[in-house]
Amino acid sequence: MEYHIYCDESDKKGKHFSNFYGAALVKGPDKEDIEHTLRMVFQENNLFNELKWQKVTENYLSKYLAVMDKFFDLIVKNKVKIRILFTQNGYSPVGLTDQHKEDEFFILYYQLIKHSFGLQYCNDKDGPIYLRLYFDLLPETKEKCDIFKNYVHQLQDTPSFKEKNIIIKRDYISEVDSKKHVIMQCLDILLGAMVFRLNDKHKEIPPGKHRRGKRTIAKEKLYKHIYNRICQIKPRFNIGISTGRDSDSDTWNGPYRHWRFISRDYEIDETMFKGNKKNKL
Repeated sequence: MEYHIYCDESDKKGKHFSNFYGAALVKGPDKEDIEHTLRMVFQENNLFNELKWQKVTENYLSKYLAVMDKFFDLIVKNKVKIRILFTQNGYSPVGLTDQHKEDEFFILYYQLIKHSFGLQYCNDKDGPIYLRLYFDLLPETKEKCDIFKNYVHQLQDTPSFKEKNIIIKRDYISEVDSKKHVIMQCLDILLGAMVFRLNDKHKEIPPGKHRRGKRTIAKEKLYKHIYNRICQIKPRFNIGISTGRDSDSDTWNGPYRHWRFISRDYEIDETMFKGNKKNKL
């Protein structure tokens, strides 16, 4: 069996939440059908350019709604698994070295790949599981990106991956242009919606204005539609915390999950939580 994982990242620093990462996993045999299904809805809505959260407008809202409805149809059927990772500013890690801080972007990406899908539960057969990973173009130097990819490749040698015969060949890890990958474009919209709501961007009013802009209102409508689709999978879903589980294998079986990453050693900064009047970021 082969799995394909598409990875993207969003806001590094937000008002309440930061370090947003997203991943979408599909089975190799399903990949072509999934891409065809999504391309068809793109074509039906005359969407010929790349879809991105930042491009959502009032005029294009109905088209984006149609695309995300189709994407969630696939998620509900467990044809696509989604994982979202983020940190909350009120939980501040302590004891980090300068190297840890410099490498934070890649360290969190590594955690997303290693843990968020519960891959140690993906193989109950004797045969190997091959992983192909596609990263949206990484915003770092080639040297740092190569080091990161080597670490991801070496995941196959960790006990939990080795026990389940999970193989990540070095040439199965690549950076890609999201314009050419419809699954990644849908992931970008989904990730952007979470950043938008968790960091209260739906409340923003342009300087010199007295009410929200049309684009902000359109984005809020798209977010609410996405949230309603999530709640069809898991009622009363709380987007700001880690998704609960009834068993460890839920990390693999669940079609849609969030992970609020909190460092093992941290201190709480009450001023950084939502609702605190001292939080003026």
